[in-house]
Amino acid sequence: MPTHADPAARAAAGSAARDRLPLKRLAEFVPASGRTDPVALLTGQEAGRLPELLPIRHGRMLASPLAFYRGAAVIMAADLAAAASSGLVGDLCGDAHLANFGLYASPERRLVFDLNDFDETHPGPFEWDVKRLVASLALAGRANGFKRKERSAVVLATARRYREAMIDFAAMRELDVWYARADIDELRARVGRELGRKRGRRLARAGIKARARDSLHAYRKLTTLVDGQRRIAADPPLLTPVGDLVPDLARKHLEDQIRELLAGYRDSLADDRRRLFDAFEFVDMARKVVGVGSVGTRCWIVLLTGRDDGDPLLLQIKEAGPSVLATAVGDAEPLWDSDGHRVVAGQRIMQAASDIFLGWHSVAGFDGRTRDFYVRQLRDWKGSAVVGAMDPAGLGAYGQLCGWTLARAHARGGDRIAIASYLGGGNRFERALVTFAETYADQTETDHAAFAGAVRDGRIAAADGI
Repeated sequence: MPTHADPAARAAAGSAARDRLPLKRLAEFVPASGRTDPVALLTGQEAGRLPELLPIRHGRMLASPLAFYRGAAVIMAADLAAAASSGLVGDLCGDAHLANFGLYASPERRLVFDLNDFDETHPGPFEWDVKRLVASLALAGRANGFKRKERSAVVLATARRYREAMIDFAAMRELDVWYARADIDELRARVGRELGRKRGRRLARAGIKARARDSLHAYRKLTTLVDGQRRIAADPPLLTPVGDLVPDLARKHLEDQIRELLAGYRDSLADDRRRLFDAFEFVDMARKVVGVGSVGTRCWIVLLTGRDDGDPLLLQIKEAGPSVLATAVGDAEPLWDSDGHRVVAGQRIMQAASDIFLGWHSVAGFDGRTRDFYVRQLRDWKGSAVVGAMDPAGLGAYGQLCGWTLARAHARGGDRIAIASYLGGGNRFERALVTFAETYADQTETDHAAFAGAVRDGRIAAADGI
């Protein structure tokens, strides 16, 4: 984005983008001629993943069209790349569906709401993130049995909140944009005013629950005493200690690689965070299955302790592969030295506050090749919405919160003045996205059915209920 261009010139760029792609065209979705088979796209993405875990991924995606959508970012990226775009490029989440927002602790120990998954982060046209969000809301509304009118109201309110927030951010000073965040206590007061005390109380309970999900909570839940020593407890296939995965000689080699990774990761931290990290000592590690789309990638949790056994730190080390947007955008040359660096850079730009232990490193010879990883705390006041329990008003309120949050992220990572100019003051943007969300939800249901057919035919294996 331009950092010193005249605001009038930036606004003119937004107007020019509207000439290239009128707002009403955002409603369009027609599968491209020769559209790649969605099952082939998904299985192609799985090359290099751990084959024994892929049935878990497939089983989770099989559960519903919304679950399928969560794991199918590669399909939507290809669909978006085949259509016209605004050309207003900034840093994207890359997978901004409704389940990739949530609560966590800021470094100042305030509970905040923000985007919380950046595996696919990459520069791209801003509307790609917004389209991914609104289509997920339409699918969630269908899963919850909402009528078409109710789903449309949810999407309309979400897109409107995004547009109005972007206009507000466009008028702000740079520092004010950078300091803006969705603090849970402020949100609770706002929700209470706008949607009633009942929803304000629900948000307060969510905050209490999230604050209880810290390292000590994870430590008690995920570890056990073995011969008087604290170890990560086995819960295969979702959580498998390294000793249960490989024989003793291979275990030492794998642990040495993880120690090497952590030593290199340390260099990606700020000086004060390095000092804090140095106060902890490696104890144990295990492979962990996480999420939906990420299943099959190499993910580890590492137990470290500080002063004593009552002073634990659990870190998650997660493999970072190429973003699904990289092919869609068509990079001329790499913008980062690794995909781990890409994930961390995107997260630090788009989040109002990031985990103090967020960092990255690559390891040569890991499973026979160089692999990129990023590192963060396993839990630090983490909380997420129970979307399946929401009524139309609740999902609408949640969608608006996601819309504001996404606008704030794009205002930091893109040209907020150009985007606001493109969106304009009318409601054409949100009306167009209502149509797009329903049309793309239809396409997702069709793709999910094709995926289910591939499971029935035995072309791909799916585990049940894991």
